[in-house]
Amino acid sequence: MNSFGKNFKFTIFGQSHSEAIGAIIEGMPSGFEPDLQALSAFMQRRAPGNSKLTTPRKELDSVRFISGLFEGKTCGAPIAAAIFNENTRSSDYSAIKDTPRPGHADFTSMKKFGDSRDYTGGGQFSGRLTAPLCIAGGLAIQALSQIGIAINARATSIGGKTGEAEMEEAILSAKDDGDSVGGVIECVAKGVPVGLGEPMFGSVESLISQSVFAIPAVKGIEFGNGFGCADILGSENNDEFDFEGDKVVTKTNNHGGILGGITSGMPIVFRVAMKPTPSIAKRQQTVDMKRKEITEIEIAGRHDPCIVPRAIVCIEAACAVVIYDLVLEANKWK
Repeated sequence: MNSFGKNFKFTIFGQSHSEAIGAIIEGMPSGFEPDLQALSAFMQRRAPGNSKLTTPRKELDSVRFISGLFEGKTCGAPIAAAIFNENTRSSDYSAIKDTPRPGHADFTSMKKFGDSRDYTGGGQFSGRLTAPLCIAGGLAIQALSQIGIAINARATSIGGKTGEAEMEEAILSAKDDGDSVGGVIECVAKGVPVGLGEPMFGSVESLISQSVFAIPAVKGIEFGNGFGCADILGSENNDEFDFEGDKVVTKTNNHGGILGGITSGMPIVFRVAMKPTPSIAKRQQTVDMKRKEITEIEIAGRHDPCIVPRAIVCIEAACAVVIYDLVLEANKWK
């Protein structure tokens, strides 16, 4: 299941240490002229090695378009975009061939794919595969901006801290201790029209959740007031309707812009919980699958002490591909 979308459909390919990673994108209307400089800036927000808060692995994440563009515009053919890996150190992962890292997909991938799996850098389970997601999401964001839809995400807490300085300190403290921290990212989509989505399994919440959970380390999601609505009365949680000129709006937005799985015209608001990076330098207990014995592991390699800073742009991308897909669906019926 490396493909996602109905009208704006993309397939992600590659592994963390393969020659290249990338995406095949279908459904982008012909004649669209992507701003490649803006896409590059979008990709750099996710790229590793740009901050003391991230992994020291340095990758430029330069996107090379193989097909789908002609004279700078989409031509109707599938878009093939690739990022060539340049700074891999596969030898760092030789110790985990038979000893799964706690908190990783090593164990489950061993059981599912056996010895044929690519374990270097986490293989296809690596956060590196969010780069192709950002290619598709970056293009979707540009297309959405042309119709007045803007998507922005930010970290609201890291390691239980909420201030910018405190969040940075939480990351650096964990890094110095050979550990890691998680956090919460909030995403807001403004300008989304009324009526996108379907009830039941086509709900906007369902689709965004599916897209967001493709990002490694995501462990929870809530829309609007989320879990907070479980502790208050209906009279407190309900959003009263009002007029803003001729437009129907709600006085509050506890519903997060979605009612009955369908967009209400209010901003879509959701928050995502990211677990701490499982690759840490601290000694941990694991098992040797080949020798059938308990052992310990100290994870080598270059890893993020906190995934949150680089995941913010990935959340925006995951939201954008869903909304753009729904916009294209709605346009079919106009």
